Amino acid sequence: MRNKLQQAGLVLFGLIAGIFISLNFSAIAQKDAVAPLPIEELRTFADVFNAIKTGYVEPVEDKKLITQAVSGMLTGLDPHSQYLDADAFKDLQVNTHGEFGGLGIEVGMEDGFVKVVSPIEDTPAYRAGIKAGDLIVKLDDTPVKGMTLADAVKRMRGKPKTQITLTIARKGEVKPIVVVITREVIKVQSVKSKVIEPGYVYVRLTQFQEDTANKLVEHLNKLYKQGPVKGLVLDLRNDPGGLLHGAVGVSAAFLPPKALVTSTDGRTEDAKRKYLASPEDYLRGARIDFLKDLPAGIKSVPMVVLVNAGSASASEIVAGALQDHKRAVIMGTQTFGKGSVQTILPLTGNTAIKLTTARYYTPSGRSIQAKGIEPDIVVEETANGSSGPRLREADLERHLENDKDKEPAPAVKPQTKAPAKGKPAKDESEDEEKPRFEIASKNDYQLSQAMNLLKGLQIMQSK
Repeated sequence: MRNKLQQAGLVLFGLIAGIFISLNFSAIAQKDAVAPLPIEELRTFADVFNAIKTGYVEPVEDKKLITQAVSGMLTGLDPHSQYLDADAFKDLQVNTHGEFGGLGIEVGMEDGFVKVVSPIEDTPAYRAGIKAGDLIVKLDDTPVKGMTLADAVKRMRGKPKTQITLTIARKGEVKPIVVVITREVIKVQSVKSKVIEPGYVYVRLTQFQEDTANKLVEHLNKLYKQGPVKGLVLDLRNDPGGLLHGAVGVSAAFLPPKALVTSTDGRTEDAKRKYLASPEDYLRGARIDFLKDLPAGIKSVPMVVLVNAGSASASEIVAGALQDHKRAVIMGTQTFGKGSVQTILPLTGNTAIKLTTARYYTPSGRSIQAKGIEPDIVVEETANGSSGPRLREADLERHLENDKDKEPAPAVKPQTKAPAKGKPAKDESEDEEKPRFEIASKNDYQLSQAMNLLKGLQIMQSK
């Protein structure tokens, strides 16, 4: 019996070595040499695999064990690398086109729980009051602890008009919050716009999709047809990012031709790149350059970019590029700090891995990773200085360090004013029942301050 087990272990060792060689070749197909395999570690892996197959209390399929091993390798690296099974890979491809079924939240993992990075505007999760920083501890009656991110996302996805119960732990709340949400087909409108008042226009980007830059041009043309534009607000708040070429295209709309938008650096030659405000870097395939249709004056119109802790990845690329080229004033609060590049490497069986392969840098060479973009002018969400929980990349477990500056950027505090004579400082408890903040509403304090700046009026700092 023992000999048979040893023989099975040797066969399994050969099989696993073959799998790793295959993965190694597919991941670095452009390289001439393949790194040597860690033989002793693979023997340990084979021993553990064999022990589970022969001694675990219940039979376990080989596919399940291998899948969990691969998933564990990736999730142990950083918060953004992960294994994508066939369903997750399909969802990823669908999401880039802005339509999918589910709740409408950007999530990550922290301490074994699902952590909300940002609710997507106009989705069931957003309307239900889900907030950045919320920890999802239960999905229906199933604890999240022990699930992979892919498993948790799969449970949250589902057929439209079906319900799911989320149990949430929120900072500052003593008891868990239970929310019942009805799933919908999420159709994310990546660009929204309006004329705030004659001469001043507002454009909001909710996500960077395949056609975001193209849609931006359409919206700008419509706005300019309504009259001369003296000032523009570009709103990137709570925009979790998306496709890189979308960020390059949006930046190129406001920057001179061939201006550096961002650069990446990693271990492979493919990871070392510069992205310019050029059609070859923002167009996909042989398409007409839609930026040729931009309205006259868009390259020089006075401009404010609004950001906050929910502005991540592609949003930070745009904000950093416009800031470094001094094209716009960045206003709001420090951004999320996701400055890493994820590459999708397809595998057999319509699966893939999402692997962190590089870091992003602004045109001046600043690393975005775990630092984010610090605004030129700090303006909090409300006049009272309250922006709620500030989840950022630096708060996530196993996040990549910033290779330019090992210390994460401290949260920038706005200037404060002393209370007027005879008036006591406002008690924070007075704000406990304040209404939900709505972006671009009449009560949008940050937007009103952006308008003040464009008009040359005094900016009111948060208290």
